[in-house]
Amino acid sequence: MTAAPGPEEPVLDPPAADPASDPAASDPADAPEQGVDTARQIDRQPSVADGGQVGEPTEQPVAAQLPAEPPPAEPALPGETVSLFFNLEKIAGHGEDSDPILSVTRNVGVIGVFDGMGGAGGTVYQTPDGPRTGAYLASRVVRKAVEGSISGLLGGGLELDGPAAAETMQVVIKEALATRLADLQAPPSGLRSKLLRALPTTMALAVLQRPAPDAEGWTCHLFWAGDSRVYLFLPGTGSSQLTVDDLRDRGDAMANLREDSVVSNALSADTPFVVHHRKLELAAPFVVLAATDGCFGYLPTPMHFEQLVLSCLRNADNTESWSRALQSEITAVTGDDAAMSLLGMGADLEQFCDHFALRTVEVEQQWVAPLDRLAAELNRAEQELARVSREQTDTMAALWAAYKPEYVRYLGNESPKEEMS
Repeated sequence: MTAAPGPEEPVLDPPAADPASDPAASDPADAPEQGVDTARQIDRQPSVADGGQVGEPTEQPVAAQLPAEPPPAEPALPGETVSLFFNLEKIAGHGEDSDPILSVTRNVGVIGVFDGMGGAGGTVYQTPDGPRTGAYLASRVVRKAVEGSISGLLGGGLELDGPAAAETMQVVIKEALATRLADLQAPPSGLRSKLLRALPTTMALAVLQRPAPDAEGWTCHLFWAGDSRVYLFLPGTGSSQLTVDDLRDRGDAMANLREDSVVSNALSADTPFVVHHRKLELAAPFVVLAATDGCFGYLPTPMHFEQLVLSCLRNADNTESWSRALQSEITAVTGDDAAMSLLGMGADLEQFCDHFALRTVEVEQQWVAPLDRLAAELNRAEQELARVSREQTDTMAALWAAYKPEYVRYLGNESPKEEMS
């Protein structure tokens, strides 16, 4: 296995802000926090180059330090990319998804999400910032470890060796989780269950590289563990799931919405795990999107998730309004924390709206509208069934009350007497 690179070689810088579309770009320090309901969206993008965790109260920043006079990075060219991210918390300050990773330069893009597993990681630990679940801590520890690892792996500017990077990440994550667990000094738990794990979390990460600034082709490296996902959106064909859910019951995406299967491979401090890797070649324009299951797991079908993303894009005036619309739609249906990191390559927002216009109509009319119509009919039928059931119960009680006096006429007030043996 390749040794984990040192943290002193971060190479990715955050996307260059566009003052016309980002009011906070002129002075990031003055940027307010934004959100929907209990959602928390950090305006400043958490990036691989930051080496720290944006808005994170419990974990210290990554130890990586930029050189005193770093060489100027090549920012993404205006109009070449679209990016957004958010982290929605069901309980403010206790969300078990970490803030996503999002970073883009001229030739490199990185997105990633991490979902602390609340069921398996429900153990509560005492920290200087108060009690925190193992799931909460795990997602943040792994995010920090992965961000530092990717910075080092991309430090030479060479093409990423995906399999070696997966092995390196696996070692780095294992060491980070073991160190954090030891630091917590928690007494051994008296609970015994195969479902309980120490500091468990999922991960879904995509690293994009292209050989030259004017190249349309991008190499996409995917790294994941658990049931968080990376999706690809193409103008002609819509959405495709790029990562395979690590679930004990290996159904397809539709079956996984119906079944509550156990995660079979999760990053944790006390069980073996694998960081999966696969490599794809992509041609711009395209959108890649990393999401925890709170974004897609509470919708009726996978088609509805594509429709949600594209309809919010169609109605967006800028990237911020796209992000706000996504947050609002997801908050309305989800029963979990939800984190998303999205990166579009090869077009600006207006161009992406044009590219996906026909597909948006297609997915709505061909795939979603028939299901929504049947769901509405079923809902009306269920409401009518409930009404008839109540009417039956009320009518039965009323008729029995009218019928009963003659029925019990000769019984009087006598109660059955027990026979003596």
